[in-house]
Amino acid sequence: MKTQLLLLPLMVFNILNAQQEGKNIIKTNVTAYAFRNLNITYERSINRTFSISLGFSTITNGDVPIIKKYFEDQVDNEFNDIQMSMTSLTIEPRIYLGKNYNNGFYFAPYYRYTKLKMDNMVYNFSYTDSNNVNREIPFNMSGDISANSFGLMLGAQWYIGKKKNWVLDWWIVGGHYGFSSGNVIGRPKSGMPLSAEDQENILEEVNGFDIPIIKYEVDADSKEVRVKIDGPWAGLRSGLSFGYRF
Repeated sequence: MKTQLLLLPLMVFNILNAQQEGKNIIKTNVTAYAFRNLNITYERSINRTFSISLGFSTITNGDVPIIKKYFEDQVDNEFNDIQMSMTSLTIEPRIYLGKNYNNGFYFAPYYRYTKLKMDNMVYNFSYTDSNNVNREIPFNMSGDISANSFGLMLGAQWYIGKKKNWVLDWWIVGGHYGFSSGNVIGRPKSGMPLSAEDQENILEEVNGFDIPIIKYEVDADSKEVRVKIDGPWAGLRSGLSFGYRF
């Protein structure tokens, strides 16, 4: 009898452990590393058809080849040295359609928070002042944008290996849409203060930009120009993740 009582806690532990086995997955989107995107996702199974995952990704600070390519023939290479970093946090409930436990095709509504930072941008502002003198003022520009968006992803997940504890997760296609806000600040490279006439002409030029959809407000003082931005935010998701189930 005493032996049975001693074994009872061990039996309960083994049962609970068996129930929990295989409900946790740690994985990473291996295709994203080609874009300097370091990422990790934790997925927790709730039942056979439903799970919740939490993903974190960060793009380390560096060049932005796409922006370089777009601007190289349009703005005299002013943006060629631009540096960018980005961090995202994604909360994603998943609904699986397969017969096996959290396996097979799924659809996943999700929420994503994104923080984007850019620096080392240069903008050359020029105008003719009241004395008919051509003025050129190079600015160092930096900015940050925060975005909240909601989306839907379709994908498929498989367990592989002898013990079915390795995971392949194919993000077939996903897209999200939301809203963003941010600030861009420009300071004269020379460090010289901006005159009242400089500020007036800068405000006139920036307020004359024809930027569709995006709303912005601009103000300036002797030290800097500040642009506050509000607008839509959209993105696509795709890739192949590899992970471990435990």
